[in-house]
Amino acid sequence: MLKVNINNVEFKNPVIAASGTFGFGEEFNNFYDVGILGGISSKGLTINPKQGNEGIRVVETPSGMMNSVGLQNPGIEGFIHNELPHMKRFGTNVIANIGGGCLEDYIAAVTKINDTNVDMIELNISCPNVKHGGMAFGIKSNVAYEVVKEIKGLTNKPLMVKLSPNAEDIVDMALKCQEAGADSISLINTLKGMAIDIYKRKPIFNNVTAGLSGPAVKPIALRMVYEVAQAVDIPVIGLGGISNGKDAIEFMMAGASAIQIGTINFVNPMAGKEIIEDMERFLKEQGIKDINDIVGII
Repeated sequence: MLKVNINNVEFKNPVIAASGTFGFGEEFNNFYDVGILGGISSKGLTINPKQGNEGIRVVETPSGMMNSVGLQNPGIEGFIHNELPHMKRFGTNVIANIGGGCLEDYIAAVTKINDTNVDMIELNISCPNVKHGGMAFGIKSNVAYEVVKEIKGLTNKPLMVKLSPNAEDIVDMALKCQEAGADSISLINTLKGMAIDIYKRKPIFNNVTAGLSGPAVKPIALRMVYEVAQAVDIPVIGLGGISNGKDAIEFMMAGASAIQIGTINFVNPMAGKEIIEDMERFLKEQGIKDINDIVGII
């Protein structure tokens, strides 16, 4: 009923834990068996370990949150040796989310991950390009094209490219990534936002801006998923403010072949389990035998 196939990878259901919101799954496994999820996307991984940003990292906002964690992670080697074996024991698909500050970083990270048993790679092109003034790789379509084309030429694993909503043109970005060889697209990553401490009279975050996520961004994410799904011929994975089964169904009706849940995990650690149950209940109530029958139905 809930099985989906993305890039020839079988998912027991379309619910995937989003990168950066689920750790490597271990903590949430204390609340429920995370093996029931369709998949888990790892914390954003870089070639070398990162401590992340200093200062305040998370701030609550109306119907959401802002984060400036800064890709804190154990590095590719640390992930491969210490985290991946545990993730594979959960019995669900493992997606390695890869980030980098320059093309060479992406190349080095993907080259190492190639020899592992991860099921898919999710390429995070929202990372700042440190060699070219700090503008994210995912802002300009021609830059994203070059990165995706280079990485696709290095790996035989299914390549999912995660798009930034801050792109100049999200549809053109998706089309360029498809042209460059992306096997699937996930969107959206966080929106660029800001918060100010009016008593200290300065930005709350050391980096001034931060990523906005949660229910507040859902209408924007849903619109972007719909537009991209209409334009591309590869699977689209939708995320952005999904909090319950109804939200998940909306994204799939808009054209998503699967969904990812992020911020809701911080609010309700049981969210993954509950959303799967909500979706299954909806299908039964509506007399729908296969979740794939509603994908892009609007």
